[in-house]
Amino acid sequence: MKNNVIPVLRIFDFAKTEEFYINWLGFTIDWQHRFGDNFPLYLQISKGDILLHLSEHHGDCCPGGKVFINYKGLKEYHQELINKDYRYNKPGLGDAPWNALCMEVIDPVGNKLLFNENKD
Repeated sequence: MKNNVIPVLRIFDFAKTEEFYINWLGFTIDWQHRFGDNFPLYLQISKGDILLHLSEHHGDCCPGGKVFINYKGLKEYHQELINKDYRYNKPGLGDAPWNALCMEVIDPVGNKLLFNENKD
């Protein structure tokens, strides 16, 4: 098993979360967990090598985090997202001072995902 880091992001509304991460960004739900009926949801989503944990548990994390994601093929991914015409997010694509192409998206509770592709 290789070492990796999996960010945990706070969520509140599963329908909005699914619309954003699954339907728009193209992540897949790998698994979900609840301790029982009427308990908070905890799940893992993935897109390629990117893994994120999303949690409704109030003690896990606070909304408003930011995740830096190295991503190959960012121009194409950006165009794919623009073509989906998601009503709540129209991300730009720009040059970063660290010689990279970047795109930032913000989820329904204020968590930020910064996609980065180095130009080297």
